[in-house]
Amino acid sequence: MPEVAVVAIFVARPGKEEELREVLEANVGPTRKEPGALQYDLHRDIGEPRRFIFVERWESEAALAKHGETAHIQAFRARSPELCEHGEVRVASKIV
Repeated sequence: MPEVAVVAIFVARPGKEEELREVLEANVGPTRKEPGALQYDLHRDIGEPRRFIFVERWESEAALAKHGETAHIQAFRARSPELCEHGEVRVASKIV
């Protein structure tokens, strides 16, 4: 199966920036240990500090799907409506 890349963007609700940051940071360690995780890096937009960006690489779509089933991601999804104003996840296949 081909490698996939993910760019996930989450914009914090006003006043929830640091709480969202803490929740997102808590996902980094466990995710990096998952089978198939090649890269999982969290960034903060310099010009818009409410915007957090994950840059991810996965061995396959199957590995990414299993990631979505993990307890830490399910916990984030349960909290995201209270913390996030907007979220977007883009999955792409590697060309070169």
